[in-house]
Amino acid sequence: MLYQFYEAQRALMEPFAEFAQASSKMLANPVSPFAQNPMVQRISASYDLMYRLGKDYVKPAFGIHSVHVKGSDVAVQEHIEISKPFCDLLRFKCFSDNTDTLHSLHDMPAVLVVAPLSGHYATLLRDTVRQLLKDHKVFITDWKNARLVPLSEGEFHLDDYINYVQEFIRHIQNTQGHCHVISVCQPTVPVLAAVSLMASRDETLPLSMTMMGGPIDATKSPTAVNNLAMNKSYEWFEHNVIYRVPPSFPGAGRRVYPGFLQHTGFVAMNPDRHMNSHYDYFKDLIKGDDASAEQHRQFYDEYNAVLDMDADYYLETIATVFQDFKLVRGTWDVRSETGEIERVRPQDITGCGLLTVEGELDDISGSGQTKAALKLCAGIPASDKHHFEVKGAGHYGIFSGRRWRDLVYPEIVAFIQAHHPKTKKAAAKKPAVKALGKTVSKAKTVATSSRRRATA
Repeated sequence: MLYQFYEAQRALMEPFAEFAQASSKMLANPVSPFAQNPMVQRISASYDLMYRLGKDYVKPAFGIHSVHVKGSDVAVQEHIEISKPFCDLLRFKCFSDNTDTLHSLHDMPAVLVVAPLSGHYATLLRDTVRQLLKDHKVFITDWKNARLVPLSEGEFHLDDYINYVQEFIRHIQNTQGHCHVISVCQPTVPVLAAVSLMASRDETLPLSMTMMGGPIDATKSPTAVNNLAMNKSYEWFEHNVIYRVPPSFPGAGRRVYPGFLQHTGFVAMNPDRHMNSHYDYFKDLIKGDDASAEQHRQFYDEYNAVLDMDADYYLETIATVFQDFKLVRGTWDVRSETGEIERVRPQDITGCGLLTVEGELDDISGSGQTKAALKLCAGIPASDKHHFEVKGAGHYGIFSGRRWRDLVYPEIVAFIQAHHPKTKKAAAKKPAVKALGKTVSKAKTVATSSRRRATA
C-alpha cells in the first residue's frame, strides 16, 4: 500500500505545485504591477522553491546536440540501435560536412558505456558521454523504468542484465568491427560476468574493459551503502522495500523496488547538505543570481528523477554482490539466453585490456573494491592491467565534473588507444604481438605523463 499512498500524495500535491509555479512566474514578471514591491522577489522565490520541492520529476533528456571534434563542431543525434523490453541500446551518432572530420569520426574506437541500473537514469552519465564523444563512437545502455514495462514482457533478472550486455557487445562488434566497454558503478559486476562468460565460450571479447567505482569485491572497505545490504537479510529486503506498481501505470502489478524509496535513502544519507542546497537556491533567487540557480535546477532535475527496478533483478543483485559475494568466491552461476547454467570465471579472460578507476574519497564503492578485478582476471597479463586512483575525487567525481575531464578521461583515452588497432591494414603489415607491444608502450608513456600531471 505504500506505493499507492505515495502516488495518491503526489497526485494531491501536483495542483499545488503548478499553482506555486504560476504564482512565482507572475510575481517575477517585470511588467507585473506587484514587481515593484520589495517583498515580492522573496515571495516569488518562496513559490519557486515550493514548486521545485513538490513537482514530479520525469526522465531528463541527454541534451547533447553537438560536440567539438578535431577542431570543429559536429552535430550529434541519438539513435536507438536495439530496443529490448527493459533497455534500449542508444547510440550518439555524429554528423559533419567536413571531409577530414568525417574520416576522423570513422576511425574512432567504438565504446559501449554500461550505465547503472540503480535508481537513476542513464542521463546521470551525460558528462561522461559528452567527453567520450570527442574521441569515440559512443553507445550507452538506456535502462527503462520498470513501472512502464507491462507484465506481458515477463520478469527481469540479474541474468537477463548480463545477457543484455553480451548481446549489445556482439551487436557493436558486428557493426563496428570491434568494441571497448566502460562500466560505471553498479554495472562493473555484471559486465565482468558477461565478458567472463564470453571468454569461457571462446567468443570474441571487447578489446578493453574500463571499470569505474564499482563493488567488484564489496568486502573491501565497506561503505554505509554496503553495510545496509550486508546487515539486512534477503527476506528483510523482500518484505520491506518491494511493492507492486499501482494500476495507473503500464506495468501495473509488477513487483518493483520503487525509485522514490531509493531517492529517500539518498536524501537521508546527507539531509543537511540537501537542506542547505535548497536554502542557497532560495537566496540565489532573491539575489538574482540566475547562473547559480540554473546549476541547482540542472542538478536536482537529474538527482530527483528516479526509476523503479524489477524486484527480481534488485533482490538478486543484493544477494549476489553484497551478501554472498559470489563473484570473488567463484560460486556465481548464470543462466544464458539458451537456458544453460554457466559458471562465471574471470580468470578465463585473455586478450582484453583492463583498467580500474577509483576515487580517493568514494563513499559508495570503497577503496579497493574496483581494483579487486585486477586479481580476479588472472589470465590478463600484468602489462595489460592498470589501476588509477583519482586524488580528491568522490564517487561522482570520477565520471562527471572537472576531475573526470582533466584527470580520468586522459587515462581512459590512452588506455583505449593502447588496445585499439589503428587500421586493419596496419595490423596486417606487422606481427600482432609486436604491434600491440608498440601501442601499449606508447599508451604507457601517455598514461605516465597523465599521472604526473594529476599529482603535480
